[in-house]
Amino acid sequence: MKSNFFIHESSFVDENVIIGKGTKVWHFSHIQSGANIGKNCSLGQNVNIGNNVKIGNSVKIQNNVSIYEGVELDDFVFCGPSMVFTNIKLPRAEFPQKGTQFYLKTFIGKSVSIGANATIVCGITIGEYSLIGAGAVVTKDIPPFSLVVGNPGRIVGSVDKYGNKI
Repeated sequence: MKSNFFIHESSFVDENVIIGKGTKVWHFSHIQSGANIGKNCSLGQNVNIGNNVKIGNSVKIQNNVSIYEGVELDDFVFCGPSMVFTNIKLPRAEFPQKGTQFYLKTFIGKSVSIGANATIVCGITIGEYSLIGAGAVVTKDIPPFSLVVGNPGRIVGSVDKYGNKI
């Protein structure tokens, strides 16, 4: 049976995964059980999609990004190289918190762009069309059309649908 998406031979896809038509998964990536990836997405090299993660249509995830359980990406989201999502506020190796009940929900709205090496702390919502600058550390909800930079991330302006500062 011929698939209608592309998975590089070095990548691994667990069972019980949905991958939309036209999606491409590049080198050394892993898509875990229960993940649902939309149509026409691009997952770069060394991308990890956690269990039960939902990714919308036309999402672009650059190299070295892990999207953990509890994170949801709406349509047209851009994740820059090596940006980071978290899913637990207080991780402790001695006291592991494994399982859906421990993971805080993070929602990334339609057409949000997240710059390289940014960190998105779990349990927040980033509103549609927002632009998160490279290296920003986002720790709280962000309204739609916001321009966010710095550590901690702060809103320094607004952007239009194309990402232009207004």
